[in-house]
Amino acid sequence: MSDLKTQRTYALVGHGGSGKTTVAEMLLFNAGVVNRLGKVEDGNTVLDYEPEEIKRRGSVQPGFASFKWKKNDHFLIDTPGDSNFAGDLSYSLTAADGAVLVIDAVDGVKPLTRKIWAQVQEMGMPSMIVINKMDRDRADFDLAFNGISDALGARPALLYYPIGSKENFKGVVDMLSGKALMFGEDGTVSEADIPGDIADDVEMIREAMVENIAESDEDLMEKYFEDGELSPEDITKGLQAGVASGELVPVVVASGLNNQGGQMILDAVQNLLPGPLTHKAWEGEEGERASSPDEPLACFVFKTLADPFAGQLTIVRVLSGELTADSHLLNASNDGKERVGQLLLTSGKDQNQADGAMGPGSIVTLAKLKNTATGDTLVGEKDNFILKKPEMAPQLITFALAPAEKGDEDKVYAAVAKLLDEDVTLTLSRDEESGDILLSGMGQNHIEISVEKAKRRYKADIVLKTPKVPYRETFKTGAKEIQGRHKKQSGGRGQFGDCWITIAPKTHGEGYEFIDKIVGGSIPRQFIPAVDKGVQESAARGVLAGYPVIDFEVTLYDGSYHNVDSSEMAFKVAGSLAFKAACAKAKMALLEPVMLVTVAVPDSFMGDVIGDLSSRRGKVLGSDSQAGLTEVKAHVPMAEMLKYAPDLNSMTGGQGTFFMEFASYEECPPQEAEKVIAAHKSATEAE
Repeated sequence: MSDLKTQRTYALVGHGGSGKTTVAEMLLFNAGVVNRLGKVEDGNTVLDYEPEEIKRRGSVQPGFASFKWKKNDHFLIDTPGDSNFAGDLSYSLTAADGAVLVIDAVDGVKPLTRKIWAQVQEMGMPSMIVINKMDRDRADFDLAFNGISDALGARPALLYYPIGSKENFKGVVDMLSGKALMFGEDGTVSEADIPGDIADDVEMIREAMVENIAESDEDLMEKYFEDGELSPEDITKGLQAGVASGELVPVVVASGLNNQGGQMILDAVQNLLPGPLTHKAWEGEEGERASSPDEPLACFVFKTLADPFAGQLTIVRVLSGELTADSHLLNASNDGKERVGQLLLTSGKDQNQADGAMGPGSIVTLAKLKNTATGDTLVGEKDNFILKKPEMAPQLITFALAPAEKGDEDKVYAAVAKLLDEDVTLTLSRDEESGDILLSGMGQNHIEISVEKAKRRYKADIVLKTPKVPYRETFKTGAKEIQGRHKKQSGGRGQFGDCWITIAPKTHGEGYEFIDKIVGGSIPRQFIPAVDKGVQESAARGVLAGYPVIDFEVTLYDGSYHNVDSSEMAFKVAGSLAFKAACAKAKMALLEPVMLVTVAVPDSFMGDVIGDLSSRRGKVLGSDSQAGLTEVKAHVPMAEMLKYAPDLNSMTGGQGTFFMEFASYEECPPQEAEKVIAAHKSATEAE
């Protein structure tokens, strides 16, 4: 087992296009994992190997690498930056001890950068920042660096100051040693004198860095005020303490494409990010588990991959204890037993056998587990620790799937169902009324690429139908003294169930409540849950347009029964009839999902974007302009945002970005509700 004090496990995070995978490729090259630098544009990087990733030139799933840096073990997780594929980011962050946020030197902090940073901060992760693409034409170090404090609210500690920028980016100044480090053509680094034209800037920023470090620790602050300086040992110690507490964020500059800055990033990770032994205790569903090799074994399954040769690969983070090859484990999440064969270390699509036991912080690949899925906890055979699962963002969009050939519905369903094993941000269901196969995900891109995967891997010819907006229905007014009576007499035993209910609306978000006020035995106790079930099943099918009815309470207060003919089924039907009668008497409303949309565009496009959002029935909440970029926030009905991505690209010449998240359900305007109800009626009549 490796020295856990010097082992590092970290996730590369950042907005799409910031160059995370290129940075990862540079780190692997510097660590000797690869002998040539791959390029995302050429489709030959180690971590983007799926055909869909090569085609779109961007990650659609996390990539993994394990390597040594200066004889220390490193485990790297390269996370997707596109919000379509970052729904399970919380799982990848749970598997890491630290985060490396990659920012684009051209665009600086983007809206999605803020969202990702907020998630990293919420999880209390020690972090550092890489300002990448310093070699690009429009690279602006000041824009990117100032955005760290202004837009992210972080306290940066610049470790390396850039020498030159754009095509003249040729080196950095090590702010701790005061030496200039110049890049050679082959990625080599040589010492030099600090250029005179930046000496004053370097001194000023170094003073600010030392002051930030001093302010993170009372003892250092006192020493700084007394001496006016801190020793290199004090600076390193203060940095480590500030990073661990989240007070400080080290910053490194780089050009991943040109192999400039890779060694500096790896050194900063090694020297400043924490190892697994300092990780706070893991929170279980019952009790805690220390991150220690001396504790019983526990592993968290944070990703599942499908390999064309090895089959299902289960990626785990060792939380505690030691994982050994050829061992028997218990899946504490479902009580299933698993036998572990070889322990594999993954780099891209390649796996190599691990050497010996793997301790806390290790990212290990296990092949051919039978009863284990993403989110499960694996433990020793006599243990029962279950890690509390990280929260995930809700799915934002639903498409109906259909087979190209009629009659192949089951084949389509089975093919897409296999994707759910590796992508926990997808959900698959059937519309009970229409029979449609419904696939929900994080965005249109997410759904389309998932369907591409299913077609390629499982030879299923799938057609995507119009996105399904998850409307809901609710009560605007209640209904009192409603009877549901089911009586059926045929040969032999009959059916009889009779119930009286009242229905009342509840506030948005309060959900459903069933209140039992039966007294005197007018309905036997064993039949009361059947009334509740009948109401719920009928509510799930909807009344106005086939969408679930939400946020209401039902009070069951009277009824009658027959000693012979009454049954659970009869009272379930009676409950369903009572619910339908109540809906006919009460006023109902259709609710539509409203999204919080954040759009970032160059200032010149702000007017067009706001006008367009308003035309989509959006309510603009405000805008914020920084360094030539305007961020607009608005509440917009989901139904109006289904095709927004191509529209925004067209409107801004590809310079706009956006992301959206669910905000609330609001009552649908009458004219819009009529369209939805009419469409449901037409679809029902056509069947």
